[in-house]
Amino acid sequence: MEDVSAQEITISELPAERVLLDVRENDEWEAGHAPDAVHVPMTELAERLADVPEAEPLYVICRSGGRSERVTQYLNANGWEAVNVAGGMSVWAGLGLPLVSESGVAPEVI
Repeated sequence: MEDVSAQEITISELPAERVLLDVRENDEWEAGHAPDAVHVPMTELAERLADVPEAEPLYVICRSGGRSERVTQYLNANGWEAVNVAGGMSVWAGLGLPLVSESGVAPEVI
């Protein structure tokens, strides 16, 4: 059986040129997200696989790393080269990295 365990990196290890998939729910995304991220909520992933970017590797992020770890395992089992971003958007925001919101108010990670 093929090993589909999640590969993982930290926020500080993310390359500058990357494709970032944010799998948080819509309210979390709208409150604040990385400016260049693609959004496909984990709860919609199975029916929206066509919306998942064809990047190698594809970096997967959520709030703290739990959901993105499960999505990374799922994507790797289904033909993607996915890497979990440990610590997620909580660490991203804590490091002062850029955030944008869809709500017109100051972005935050919820």
